[in-house]
Amino acid sequence: MTESAEKNESHGAQTDFRGRMSYADYLHLEKILDAQSPLSASPDELLFIIQHQTSELWMKLAIHEISSAMEAIRADDLQPAFKMLTRVARIFEQLNSAWDVLRTMTPSEYTRFRGSLGQSSGFQSWQYRAIEFLAGNRNIAMLKPHAHVPETLTRLEAILARPSLYDEAIALLARRGFDIGADAARSNWDASREPSDAVMAAWKEIYAAPETHWALYELAEKLVDFEDYFRRWRFNHVTTVERIIGLKRGTGGTAGVSYLRRMLEVELFPELWTVRTEL
Repeated sequence: MTESAEKNESHGAQTDFRGRMSYADYLHLEKILDAQSPLSASPDELLFIIQHQTSELWMKLAIHEISSAMEAIRADDLQPAFKMLTRVARIFEQLNSAWDVLRTMTPSEYTRFRGSLGQSSGFQSWQYRAIEFLAGNRNIAMLKPHAHVPETLTRLEAILARPSLYDEAIALLARRGFDIGADAARSNWDASREPSDAVMAAWKEIYAAPETHWALYELAEKLVDFEDYFRRWRFNHVTTVERIIGLKRGTGGTAGVSYLRRMLEVELFPELWTVRTEL
């Protein structure tokens, strides 16, 4: 085929990548597509691996966006923060959709390779833990599953040493003239904060007059939107686990469904939910 014919056949697209960067080169597809190593003969194990690997990639992006949003809020640059928090909510929408695919696996299919997982479990996902820590759910005991990897432990401890996303939002309230009570003197960032009547009153004032406090009102709704999708992800996790393994203990040693159900009660931004009752 002549060079002219090749160009017509490819509709002008570049087809010769000798010495040039291709799509696969840019994305390092050889690493991604070679990262699946099933340990059993079950054809369904590949689904299990890919579902969790893609979830970890989405969580990596969520961590990046949450961290960037926190920096923007700290700098009183709220418009970019709104965009980033919207993106985080959409990331969790994608994570929710992943459960729909995993739920096509039946208990019989999972049983064929469950033994190959050993003690590995999603409970041990350090990126999931990072998202919880960044958002404000800070339980120091949850560092223990990561103590065997010093680099990971250091990353998580660094997150705990700084204010959370919600802490940054509350600090912003103070900078805008609102009384935030005891949170104004808070410095032990590694512990989960207690709900505050003062912070509740601040959010109530904002919600009562959104036209006066529009930026803070929009920030509040972006945070609620994020937690809304995060809660759905947790709920879908519980439903998927119960559908596939019933009430068995998890591979990582947790109580399985009963443990996951308790996690549904955790609130990341408590005053933003209870203020709805107060209005």
